[in-house]
Amino acid sequence: MFLTTRLFLLGVMALLAGCGEQAALPLPFPRPGEHDLVVLTRPGPLTHDGEEGSIVGRLERDLAEAFAQELGVGVRYEIVEPAGLDAAIAKGRYHLAAAWLSPLPGIAATPPLFMTRDALAQHEASLPLREIAQLADKTVHVMAGSRQAATLRQLLAGVPGLAVVEVGEGTILDLLERLGKREVEYVVMDDRLEDLASQHVPSLRTSLRLSEEQPIVWLLGPHPDSELAARASAFGERIRGDGTLSRLEERYFGHVRRLKQGDVTKFLAEIETTLPRLREHFDEAAAISGLDWRLIAAVAYQESHWDPFATSYTNVRGIMMLTEETADRLGVGNRLDARQSILAGARYINILRDQLGDDIAEPDRTWLALAAYNIGPGHMNGARTIARQLNADPNAWYDMKRVLPLLAKPQYYQRLKAGRARGGEAVILVENIRSYYDILRRNDATAMAEKPARENRLGMTTEATGLGIAP
Repeated sequence: MFLTTRLFLLGVMALLAGCGEQAALPLPFPRPGEHDLVVLTRPGPLTHDGEEGSIVGRLERDLAEAFAQELGVGVRYEIVEPAGLDAAIAKGRYHLAAAWLSPLPGIAATPPLFMTRDALAQHEASLPLREIAQLADKTVHVMAGSRQAATLRQLLAGVPGLAVVEVGEGTILDLLERLGKREVEYVVMDDRLEDLASQHVPSLRTSLRLSEEQPIVWLLGPHPDSELAARASAFGERIRGDGTLSRLEERYFGHVRRLKQGDVTKFLAEIETTLPRLREHFDEAAAISGLDWRLIAAVAYQESHWDPFATSYTNVRGIMMLTEETADRLGVGNRLDARQSILAGARYINILRDQLGDDIAEPDRTWLALAAYNIGPGHMNGARTIARQLNADPNAWYDMKRVLPLLAKPQYYQRLKAGRARGGEAVILVENIRSYYDILRRNDATAMAEKPARENRLGMTTEATGLGIAP
C-alpha cells in the first residue's frame, strides 16, 4: 500500500512540477562546447562515492561518464541526499537521474540496465528467516527514502508486530556494519550489494528475498528532451549488446567473494593491530610515489600479510616480497627492513605501470601492473601477445584475467621468449588485492568520519586520495 501511495505521490509531484514554467522546459540537449550532461545522483556504493581522483569509481558514475563521452561532453553531478531525491526527480532539472532507481509514474526512463530485488540481511549467528511470515514481531532496519523502505511498508499490514526503523543518517554500509556488530538484528538491502558488503561485514548473510526482480533504469525526467531520450535508450541497448555492461559489472563485482570469510575476518583484525605500526611507511611511500597508500598496503598484505621478515622458497623476501634482483635495482640494502621494502615496492609498481604505457586506461593499467609485479614484465608482455593472437584486448583486465592462466599451457608458453609462468596465480593475487583495497578504503573512510584527520610523521594530512594521483 505504501509503495503504491509513494508512486502516486511522485506522479503528482511530477505533474505539479511540470506546471511550473521552469520545470516544464527540459534542459538543453548537451552538446560539445555548449552544455554538460547534468546527472542527478546520490551517495552510495553503486552510484557515486564522492572520492574525486579515485580510479575505483562507482558503477552508475562510470556508466554516466561513458554516455557523456559518447556525446562528446563533460558531466556535472547534482548530488542529493536520499531525503531530497524524490523532489529533485519530480522537478526534472537534470538530463539523467542515475542513482540505482526503478521506474516511476510520470517520469520517462530508459530501458532496464540491470535487474535487482530486495533482500533481508541478518547475522550468520542468528536463526535464518525463510518466510515473510517469520518477520512477525521483528524489528527491521532500513535506509530512509530507499526502495527497500517502501517494500517494508507494503508488508506492515500483513505481518503482525513487524516494526520498521528507517535510518536517515550514514550509508547502507554503515547500517550493515551495525548488523555485523549485532547492534541491529535485521536489515533490508538491495541484493546486488551482498557480495560487496560481505567484504566489509563477513558475518552478513541473506536468506529471504522480499520482492520480485525489478529493473534499474536511468530516469529522464517528466519532460525529457526527445533527442536525449533516444540517445540514452540507444546507449543502453548498445552496451548490453557489445559487452560494455558485462565489463563494468566485472570491474565492480568480479573480484568479490574470492576471499573466504576467515580471510576477511583476519584482515580486519590486522588492520586494528598491525597496520598502525606500518602506516607511516605507507604514507611516506604514497607521498613519494603518488600511489594511494591503501593500494600499497593492500599489495603488502597480499604479499606477506604485513610480515617484514617473510621469505618464500624462491627467496623473495620482506614485506613487499622483493626479489634480490629487484631490490638491487632499486637500491634496497636490506629487504627485511619494512620501510625500505615498502618504499621500493611502491616505486616498482610505478615502474611497471610506466612500462605498460599511458594509452591503457585506469584502473586496468594498475591491475595489469600488479599482475606483472607477480609474474614479471616479460611474462606480462608475453600474455599480452597471446591476447592479441586471440583477438582479446591486451589493455583490458577483463580480457587479460582470462588470458594470463594460458601462460601455464605448453601450446601457448612454448611460443614465448619468456616461457612458462603461473599466470593464474597472478590473477588471484590481483583480485585479492582489489578486495583488500576495497576494505581499506571503506575502513579508512569510516575512521575519517569518526575522528579528525591526523598528521603523519611527514606533516601531511591523511586524506582519501586517488589510486594513481598524488595529493
